[in-house]
This record gives sequence, structure tokens and C-alpha cells, in this order.
Amino acid sequence: MQIFSKNRGFTLIELLVVIAIIGILSSVVLASLNSARTKSRDARRIGDLKQLQLALEMYYDSNSGYPTSTAALKTAGFIPTVPTDPKDGSAYGYATGTNDFVLRAKLETNNNVLSSDVDGTVNTLDCSDSPTYYYCIQP
Repeated sequence: MQIFSKNRGFTLIELLVVIAIIGILSSVVLASLNSARTKSRDARRIGDLKQLQLALEMYYDSNSGYPTSTAALKTAGFIPTVPTDPKDGSAYGYATGTNDFVLRAKLETNNNVLSSDVDGTVNTLDCSDSPTYYYCIQP
């Protein structure tokens, strides 16, 4: 004869342990997801600057000079829309000189692309990497 126990289920301690494990795992996933979002926004900023750089070079080839603002690139048909910062929607920095320009984006992380960019003050734009991480490119 078998005796069946009517006490089937989990104890309160077992449920609390499972809930604690799920909480720890979800916090680790959210932390790594946040850093991935930051890196993806920085990658988009760099890509936007490269797109603007290409449009500026095409504008220069057609007009023998650089425009006074990036909005002229859209008006002239060299770019469909002027890209903006993915986090706050602000415009990227742009300054033009006699025969050159500089584009600037503010990065969220100190990554390895900062070693290949322009530093110092260029055409009235501050491109230094301290305390803010500015990524600047020129022709």
C-alpha cells in the first residue's frame, strides 16, 4: 500500500531563492544591455560623421567650396536628411575654414576611435578629449 502525500508544491524558501536568482540574472542582463546601447549610439555617431564627410566632399566637388552649414547639403540634394545625435537629437558640430572643415560628435565612452581623430581646437571647434570625449574628423 502506497501513501500519497498531500503536501505537494514548493516551500516559501524555495520560491524566494528562485526569485532572488531571477532578480540577479535580470540585473546582469540589463547592465550589459545598457552598455551595448551606449556603444551602438557611439557607432551611429561615427557613421553619421562619415556620411556627412562624404556629402561635404561631393558638395566641394560641385561648388569648389564647403557650405556654411550642413543644412545646405540637404538643400543641394547631397544628403536626404541631416543626421542628428541619436540620444538627444542635437546637431553635430560643424565649422568650415577657407579650404577645409571639421565635424564633431560627442561620444559617451572613451573608445579606441579617439586615438585616430583630430585633437585640439580646429576652426573654432574644441576637439579635445578631456573631460568630454569629442570625435572630430577633417578632410
